[in-house]
Order: sequence, then C-alpha cells, then structure tokens
Amino acid sequence: MVKERTYSRYTREAAILLAKQIQLGRKQRKWTEHDLAERAGISRATLQKIEKGDLSVAVGLVFEVAALVGVALFDGERGSLASHIARTDDKLALLPSAVRKRRKSVDDEF
Repeated sequence: MVKERTYSRYTREAAILLAKQIQLGRKQRKWTEHDLAERAGISRATLQKIEKGDLSVAVGLVFEVAALVGVALFDGERGSLASHIARTDDKLALLPSAVRKRRKSVDDEF
C-alpha cells in the first residue's frame, strides 16, 4: 500500500504556478504537447502531469521542460546561477559538514 505524500499549500501553489508558466511558454512558442515532449525526451503523459503541477514528477524533468520553453528559474540571467552556486558553496564551507543533535550534559555533581 502506497501512502500519498502531503505537501504544504505553498508547495502546491508553487508547483501550479510553474506548471502554468510552462504551459504558457509552450503555447507562446506554438508547440503542441507532442512537440515539447519529444524535445524533452519524455512521454506526452509525463508532460501533461508537469503542466498540471503534479508533484510526483522528477524535479529534473520539470526544470528541463521549463528551460526548453524559456521559463526563468531562480533568476533572469542564466549565467548568474553559477555565481549563486559558488556563493552558497562558500557559505556551506564555513559550516560543519555534519549536523548532530546536542547531547544532554551529564549532571555528575552529587
């Protein structure tokens, strides 16, 4: 038995917004569902799930389809993503590599 995953309202709305932007980009290019699915290397059924905001589709597929139709992800400039990644890597380098819960201190004073 597969338990269905629940998502926050924000996540569901963000997925729907991205789906609608993908659909708009496809239609502005006058591409059929079949055309875009073929360009992305996916089935038409998978594209239909993406355009409905189905959260079970792999994020890589959604990002690829968004890129094909010109939906800007994160930032308008494509080159700036590399600089964002580098800045985030710098911040991560300053933090511990693993996060552990603090242990309770032992009260050994009797």
